[in-house]
This record gives sequence, structure tokens and C-alpha cells, in this order.
Amino acid sequence: MTASLSNHTSDSHLGLYERPAVTVDVVLLSAFDSALWTLVVRRLEPPFRNRWALPGGFVRVEESLDQAAARVLAEKAGLDSVFLEQLYTFGELDRDPRTRVITVAYYALVHQARFEAVDTTGETRIVGRLSVPWEGETGGAVDVLNDSGRPLDIAFDHDSILGMAVKRLRGKLDYAPVGYQLLPGRFTLRQLQTVHETVLDRPLNKDSFRRRMLASGDLEATGARQRGVDHRPAELYRSRRRSAL
Repeated sequence: MTASLSNHTSDSHLGLYERPAVTVDVVLLSAFDSALWTLVVRRLEPPFRNRWALPGGFVRVEESLDQAAARVLAEKAGLDSVFLEQLYTFGELDRDPRTRVITVAYYALVHQARFEAVDTTGETRIVGRLSVPWEGETGGAVDVLNDSGRPLDIAFDHDSILGMAVKRLRGKLDYAPVGYQLLPGRFTLRQLQTVHETVLDRPLNKDSFRRRMLASGDLEATGARQRGVDHRPAELYRSRRRSAL
């Protein structure tokens, strides 16, 4: 009886506390043309009207965080069945001028063909190239550049969220299969090296990289070779560790 009364009293106090809003924001990343690319959407309402933001939204009462992130990616980027992983929680007191908002950031990785299939024909979604002003895993905000190479005006703290995604990707590249998510199902060793160099933003020694990748046990030869190339067709591999997505 005492325990029951105690629980009832505790529950009745819940309404006395202010409740912060919870959102999810998704960093959609791809690597091609020697650069990292992301998708941003124009905000049509305050705050930060006409600035660019990551695909995001408020978490609904009936859905989990993972479900909310998947929904946002489907609604605002038209993508589903994508590698999606929780990145970090951002909760600075002044990150949203409307009210107290905590956002749980995710990052999603897709290869070039899927990324370029995202509809950006309107004026509310554009693809931007990331400009990372720091080396290695230093961390910090990054710029998103438009077609003219000019930085976009980014809303909220989304430049810092993007920076965290780059830092995480660089940190995980050597011990987790995240790099394979940026490639099609079958790829050459040259394509794999190019993805690593793009993410790390530095060149890698060709011979040592290939030896390390082949010795890792992650790769499986498909028995097929490239087609339609003007050079000797390279052997195609697949990842044994790539997510089924």
C-alpha cells in the first residue's frame, strides 16, 4: 500500500515540470567527385526563415526516435531503406529561439546513385558540398557550399551537427563498415580507396591501402569485372560486413 501511494504521488508531480520538445535531424551524406555532399531544405517559416536546415522534425508521441528519423528522411528526402545511425544529442539552451528543444541527430549514408535520385528540382531542397575547415577528428562546424562555391546560411546549430557527422564518419572508417554504405553493392578497390580519401580529405598509399583492405577479411571477390570502361576492367568486390539495407 505504501509503495502504491508513493508511486501515485510521484506520478501526480509529473505535470509540475516543464517538458522540452524533442526533434530529430538527419545528416544525409554521400561521397563522390572528391567531396562529401549533403541535402539541406529551405525553412519556409520562422525561426530562420529562408535559411537552410537539415531534414528534421518533431518526434511524435507514438513513435520511437529511430522511427521518427526514418519518417523524416522519407518525407523530406524521399528515401527509405537507408543506413541510418544515431549520431549525437544536441541540447544547448539557446539552440532554438522558440522554446527548449533537444534534438537527437542521425546520419544516413547512401552511394552516389541513390543520392542523385533525390528530387531537388524545386526551390526547397538542394544538394550542397561540405567544406571542412579542420583536419582529422578535430571537430567543429562545417560549411555547406552551393553550386557557386558560396557558403549557405545554415539554420540553428546544424553546421555543428554536420561537423559531428563528419568527425564520426572519419573516426569509424577504419573499424566499422560505414565506408561501404557510400558505395554500390559491387565496387572496385580504386572506388573504395577514393571513398576513404574523400572522407578523410587526404591521399592514401595505393599499395598499402589495398593490402590492408584485402587482409581485413571484409572483402569478397565477385568474379566479375567492370564493364564499359576505356581501360583494363578492374575486379569487382562486395563487402561481407555491409548492412543489409
